[in-house]
Amino acid sequence: MNPSKAIPALILLPLAFPVTATDGQTENATLEPIVVTATLGPLTAGESLSSVTVIDEEAIRQQNPSDFSELLRGQPGINVTGNGSFGKTTSVYTRGTANDSTLFLVDGVRLRSATSGGPSWQYFPAELVERVEIVRGAKSSLYGSDAVGGVIQAFTLDPEETPAGWVELGAGNFDTQKGSAGVAASAGNTRFSLSGLHKETDGTAVITDGEDRGFRNTAGVGRIVHELDSGGEASLVVVQSEGNTEYEGGNIDYMLRTIGFGLETPVSDHWRQSLQFSESRDETDNVTPTFSSTFDTRSRAARWDNTFTWNVHELVVGTELMNDEVGGTTDYAETSRSNFALYTQLRLNFGPTDLMLSLRGDDNEAYGKNETGSIALGHAFDRSHRVRLSYGTAFRAPTFNDLYFPGANPDLEAEESATVEVGFSGHYQYWFWDTAVFQLDVDNLIAWQPAPTPSDPFNWSPMNVNEARIRGLELSAGFERDGWRGDAALTLLDPENRETGNRLQRRSDKTLRLDLSKQVGNWDFGGTVVAEGYRYDDASNDDRLSGFATLDLRAGWRFAKDWTTRLTVANVLDKEYSTARYSSSQDLDYIAAGRTAMLTVRYDIR
Repeated sequence: MNPSKAIPALILLPLAFPVTATDGQTENATLEPIVVTATLGPLTAGESLSSVTVIDEEAIRQQNPSDFSELLRGQPGINVTGNGSFGKTTSVYTRGTANDSTLFLVDGVRLRSATSGGPSWQYFPAELVERVEIVRGAKSSLYGSDAVGGVIQAFTLDPEETPAGWVELGAGNFDTQKGSAGVAASAGNTRFSLSGLHKETDGTAVITDGEDRGFRNTAGVGRIVHELDSGGEASLVVVQSEGNTEYEGGNIDYMLRTIGFGLETPVSDHWRQSLQFSESRDETDNVTPTFSSTFDTRSRAARWDNTFTWNVHELVVGTELMNDEVGGTTDYAETSRSNFALYTQLRLNFGPTDLMLSLRGDDNEAYGKNETGSIALGHAFDRSHRVRLSYGTAFRAPTFNDLYFPGANPDLEAEESATVEVGFSGHYQYWFWDTAVFQLDVDNLIAWQPAPTPSDPFNWSPMNVNEARIRGLELSAGFERDGWRGDAALTLLDPENRETGNRLQRRSDKTLRLDLSKQVGNWDFGGTVVAEGYRYDDASNDDRLSGFATLDLRAGWRFAKDWTTRLTVANVLDKEYSTARYSSSQDLDYIAAGRTAMLTVRYDIR
């Protein structure tokens, strides 16, 4: 990542941002990063008045994750569950909300399945990611539907200003191989990059006493950025990931693709405008011995932001038009729907005090109108300590499966929620800490449950039935000094179904993550511990899945100029654990892979 670039971020296209120092701080100190996901524009994490976690390029490269969810597991407010390892169905629960209540952006482009509602986390390539921002809390007033628990944005590799490239090869157990390469260059005011990846594995068993289930993935990122003479820029980025994954009883051919074009230009000294046109696709072909099915979803969006500044204050006014389309073998009652939105964000600064207000109205032809808003107040007691308070509302739209799948419920209303949060933070020369206490209340929770009919006594249908209250405490801290780098995160969660008093299924009530690394000359060493408490696989809290802890270790060696080798061993103690159940009646769990090792060699072209 090139820290000298500070590209305007109102179009939310992939960017690399600097880490800035205050007086008396050294360049290698741990400081507040600039983030773009928490607001409609670049601000430091503290100025955004949100709970934010940033996973930077150095951490990603050192961890060398086998899938994207490894970066998220155990982070503040995050629970991850999976139906096995290596490309198997993965769910991410942010602050105890459902998987489809976390908005996933790739370089500013919304990526999800319009039929199921949730992102296909398991197919997104971690190897081509340069940076991840995790923003927790209600963000529908900025992004519309789905941002109930928060927003996760992945930034893919960005072009360098000088010619560069790299080649990496790797191999591991379970007959795993991967290779990746990339090149970046610039010519005048234009820079571009192209990177690609291919990996495949025989995999491991996904259920107790099952057979090995493989995974194959080919992915690429292409980007071109042109700086305009007016001071703005035009950008085009394309990300695609495709392959095949095997599961118990069948296999899936999949394809994910995002395309984003952005144009940012100044109108005057106090007015800048940006346009973004994007498309995302989520396509799957599911084949089993008895049936096959195809689900293809496409989402298109056009977004126009206008940013007005005066002194240290800022006003953003924008509009967005989105259209979802579905196709495939299922005969949906409706195959498309559109959503029109108007939104605004006002940011005021009064010395040590910041005030932020946002408001958005969505009008969807399928489920009607939803208005959301938020207010946040922050106050800096001194150069290091800050308090923040916020209140925000959010909603989750019914999916095509909820509304139009055969036997679905076309009269569903959108889920609605409200979140209140209080946070404190301290940032110093070499270390930081942050804590947040929150409560999230959800009404009209959409749940599929039995709805027998005379013709089908076993019919299930979605209904607005449940209410949930989620309370939580998030603690995080980190430091960086003398070659040492450490991060710690602890989440205590109480996700309760208010109608039954039970814990929401598949959510752990406590998670802990510890990351520690050390640079010694041409060597670097590191490790990660993730511990999670028990969870229930069912809504009635009868099927309990035990808690667990895993240890990952890694080491890297720059053995020659521009050459690096890295060894990562995940789940060093070969712990067998499960975060989801395959069949309660057969007492079978989805099991994670045991000890997993990967050795890579990389050559950087400079």
